[in-house]
Amino acid sequence: MRGRIEDGQRVTLGPVDPQEVDTGDVVLVRWKGGVLLHLVKQATKDRVLIGNNVGRINGWAQRTAVVGRLVKVHPLGS
Repeated sequence: MRGRIEDGQRVTLGPVDPQEVDTGDVVLVRWKGGVLLHLVKQATKDRVLIGNNVGRINGWAQRTAVVGRLVKVHPLGS
């Protein structure tokens, strides 16, 4: 998420109803056995397309895989 969240930067996540997630949200999503903090590039009724802030697309995830939404990005060093 370079440019929006830098490596090692702390964030605060909050709960989210997966049905309320929309394009432009940053979400924590279960992905291929792990979790990713990624940008929602597109959203449909059942899925979200996730990618990073510099153009890479990871793929479609079920809305049920979304486990949290970004609330705050803390300044580096805090």
